[in-house]
Amino acid sequence: MYLAIAGNIGSGKSTLTQLLAQRLNLQPVLEPFEENPYLEDFYRDMKRYSFHSQVFFLSCRIYQHLRYINSQRAIVQDRTIYEDAQVFAENLYRSSCLSPRDYRTYQGLFEAVLPALQPPDLLIYLRASTPTLEARIAQRGRSFERQIPTAYLEALNQLYEEWVAQYRLSPLLVVEADQVDFVERPQELGGIVEGISSAVGAPDRLFGG
Repeated sequence: MYLAIAGNIGSGKSTLTQLLAQRLNLQPVLEPFEENPYLEDFYRDMKRYSFHSQVFFLSCRIYQHLRYINSQRAIVQDRTIYEDAQVFAENLYRSSCLSPRDYRTYQGLFEAVLPALQPPDLLIYLRASTPTLEARIAQRGRSFERQIPTAYLEALNQLYEEWVAQYRLSPLLVVEADQVDFVERPQELGGIVEGISSAVGAPDRLFGG
């Protein structure tokens, strides 16, 4: 079973990834944000470092797929390669932070590797409003995230909704993250697990939990 968790910055993806990994006996594949040598520079100067940062994340995501996801079936992943290209890179292009030339190069790389990648068995989308995202970003206290503009989060949210509306690679489970708090109210994780089991047509025990 390959579960993929999608959502904006601060929506709770990493936390849910780790909780589901424990609950369902899955291997977590986490977003390598701490390894990105361009990320702090990107938030300081998006136009200059967009291409560098996006290509780094793309290369890491390809590695994750080939090393873990394609070769194993018990995986839960924090953010997908599809979001990288169709939400984040698209937003940078629309906002003129990625030039048309760099955008074409990036999309060419993305499209070239797609046939080699295993799609998810289920995509879990954490939908969260901008105030919720900002509150959670502030709470976790990553210094480089303090510079994220509200308009950037709002633009990503809009693109996430566009992306989810046309997503067809797998079944989709939408979690309203403004209302669901699986950290403060752990019992709500059970509802998500039930939703996963229903969406993929398998009982909890088949996940290894």
